[in-house]
Amino acid sequence: MSASLHDSQQFDGLVAGVDEAGRGPLAGPVVAAAVILSADRPIAGLMDSKVLSEQRREALSAEIKRVSLAWSVAWADAAEIDAINILQATFLAMRRALLGLNVLPGLARVDGNRLPNLTFADQVITGEAIVRGDASVSAISAASILAKVQRDQMMCAMDRLYPDYGFRQHKGYATAGHRERIARLGPCPQHRRTFRPVRTLS
Repeated sequence: MSASLHDSQQFDGLVAGVDEAGRGPLAGPVVAAAVILSADRPIAGLMDSKVLSEQRREALSAEIKRVSLAWSVAWADAAEIDAINILQATFLAMRRALLGLNVLPGLARVDGNRLPNLTFADQVITGEAIVRGDASVSAISAASILAKVQRDQMMCAMDRLYPDYGFRQHKGYATAGHRERIARLGPCPQHRRTFRPVRTLS
C-alpha cells in the first residue's frame, strides 16, 4: 500500500491502528486488533482484509506479528454482545486489544466514525476515527487482517464443537444456509440471541 495522508501525518509517540471483524454475523465473537507498526520494517501489501484472499491474509498476519513493534488481538463473545449490544461489545474488544499491547500508544487510529473509551486508569490515549481507515491507513489495515484471521480461526474451532451449523463455511454470517440451520436446529450457545434473525428463526 502506498503511503496515505494519514500515514504521513506525524505524531510524537507511538501510533496504533485499531479495527474489528465480526460486527454483522449472527454467531461468534466480535474480534478487535491493535497494531503498532515499525517504520524501520515496512510490510508490503497491507490493505483492507476483506479484499485479500484467505491465503494472503494468513501470510500477512504472520508477517505483522513478526515485524510489528507491538500487536494484540482480543474479543467480546456472543454472551457479552447480547448483554451490552454489538456496538459496546465492539468497543470493549477494542479496549481489550489496546490493553493487550506491551506498551500503550499515544494515538489510536480507529476504523469507523466512532471511538471507544480511550481512558485507561491515569492514561488517556488520543483517538482518531477514520472512515474506511482499513483501506487508507497501514496500521489499521494490519489490525483488520489480524482481527479477520483470528475470528476465522475461532469460527473454524466452533465448527468442530457445533458441526451441524456450518460455521467453517459461513463464519456465522447470515447466509441462507445458516438461517435454515437456525430455523431447523434452533440457536446454539454461540448465536447472538438479541439479533433479530436469530430471534425470529428460533
